[in-house]
Amino acid sequence: MWHDIIDLRNFYQSRGGRIAQRLLRREVRRIWPRIGPAETLLGLGYATPFLRPFLGEAGRVIAAMPAPQGGHVWPHEGPNLVTLVEEAELPYPDQSIDRLLMVHALEFAPAAQTLLRECWRVLRPSGRLVVVVPNRRGIWARVDRTPFGHGHPFSTGQLTRLLRNAMFVTGAPETALFAPPAERGLFLRLAGPIEHFGRRWLPAVGGVVVIEAQKQVYAATPPGGRRAPARLAVRSHARGAWAPARTATLSDRRDREG
Repeated sequence: MWHDIIDLRNFYQSRGGRIAQRLLRREVRRIWPRIGPAETLLGLGYATPFLRPFLGEAGRVIAAMPAPQGGHVWPHEGPNLVTLVEEAELPYPDQSIDRLLMVHALEFAPAAQTLLRECWRVLRPSGRLVVVVPNRRGIWARVDRTPFGHGHPFSTGQLTRLLRNAMFVTGAPETALFAPPAERGLFLRLAGPIEHFGRRWLPAVGGVVVIEAQKQVYAATPPGGRRAPARLAVRSHARGAWAPARTATLSDRRDREG
């Protein structure tokens, strides 16, 4: 079951959530030190806390949030970049995305392999994917006060096999978030030094697994059946969030946009 958008937003507005955001941003930036001005970056799940550094860098930034999760306007300044999607039917053309950042998505997906195959479809032949999921061996997966304590956690081996089965070539998995989840106290003040120590000496117990994968370009697209209709998004007046609208076909979407 997908995590609720309100809980996700509230976590990243909390003190502990802001520290987790800072540490994970640093990890994503280490993997992707730069994104070119001609590249399109798609954030899938609840990736907006980690997309802002790329707004002035990538040619285009898109934030796709699963319809069952809900969504909210982002960024607060400028045009809204968030859209609601069905994770099994992403509303983007084949080979249209250069980079894809997936956070708070794979662990909640009812069909993880289907979601990854959709990611494979929309990525360009040289496209790269970064996935962040709760670590099965970490303490964050065992504490339900944060979004990382919900959904299906993965070990590094499980995530690597899942990506390879979806026709991705994987890099070496990394881990992050070594300080226990907390809202106050010593662990928050020492989060930086604990992160440095954990990465060096205790990598297996990090709170999340982070891995970069590249589309395996020589793999054939598997045969598929009739595709499900895409979903459009409308603004919900309840709770200031987005809610799924009526089901619409892709031709309906083109008529609206054309």
